[in-house]
Amino acid sequence: MTAAGRLDAGGGRATNARSAKVAAAAYRYGLVVVLVAMLVIFAVLRPAFGTFGNALIVLQSVAVVGVVALGVTVSMTTGGFDLSAGACVGAVVMVTALAMVRFNLTGATAIVAGLLTGLLVAGVNALLTVVARVPDLVATLGTMFLFQGLALIITSGQSVSAGMTVDGAPAPGRYTEGFAWLGGGTIGPVPVPVVVFALLAVAVYVLLNHTRWGRALYAIGGNAEAARLAGIRVARYRALAYVVSGLCAAVAGIMLSARLGRGDVGAGDPYLLQSVAAALIGYAVLGANRPNALGTVVGALFIGVMINGMTMLNAPYYAQTFVQGALLVGALVVSYTLTPGRRERSIR
Repeated sequence: MTAAGRLDAGGGRATNARSAKVAAAAYRYGLVVVLVAMLVIFAVLRPAFGTFGNALIVLQSVAVVGVVALGVTVSMTTGGFDLSAGACVGAVVMVTALAMVRFNLTGATAIVAGLLTGLLVAGVNALLTVVARVPDLVATLGTMFLFQGLALIITSGQSVSAGMTVDGAPAPGRYTEGFAWLGGGTIGPVPVPVVVFALLAVAVYVLLNHTRWGRALYAIGGNAEAARLAGIRVARYRALAYVVSGLCAAVAGIMLSARLGRGDVGAGDPYLLQSVAAALIGYAVLGANRPNALGTVVGALFIGVMINGMTMLNAPYYAQTFVQGALLVGALVVSYTLTPGRRERSIR
């Protein structure tokens, strides 16, 4: 090869190396940069967007979604996917409402009933995926329809609220003040759901990144057979992942029920798409390329900021679902196509 040819080849390699670094930086920090850019743009267009009060509104609006998404994130670490999370939220809303309004039970009893409902959903998912060996997507899809229908059956397809008629007479109970505090109360200036979201985010982060359980969950998601040969009890950890997901969905359902002050039919339906979008968007945060708590929190904030900003700009409400879908598609493209090194491997 001539000197000029070697120079061209060296220059080409240097250019490729620079391009790879730029692509890696864009993948690692791109989503954070876009989030910051949105914050700046919305604050400039609507000065009220940048206030502390609106920041709390955004955080409160994403708290329920974020808690559900944290549970979905844990289910994804093992290679699973919990499609029943939204239905679990809806079922918990109806169960807690029935406990207090229809049966006149205490708020603490309603909370216990809600958590048990989440464990019931998790148990069904674990039985189907671990014992019956049904693929996760199919199993949790079936569970989703099962508990959506169950929530309608136990309430005869009607919403549950104080003063409703039961057997020709007004319902004996109502939402207790202590229970309602979980959805509308504050600790200092911070809404209670935001505090719960923050605490659960820290707990899931520690679980996944600083415990042997988290390492085992990631190992199973990477290669379940290799994890089994290494002595990891795959079935037990996969069941654990669904238990965490079910409990997170139950906590989210309790907070949503407390915020609504009634049991609305289909109250949990919107939270599946939003939670999945938050978890998948989180793949691209800081180049993690795997389910992770920090990325899920950023993904939830990304969705919340986008929706809040669009609302303040008077964008039509029906455009929000389209935007959420676009975000989900974009997250999938980034995670499965634009990941550094993955595109080259797929071409080969």
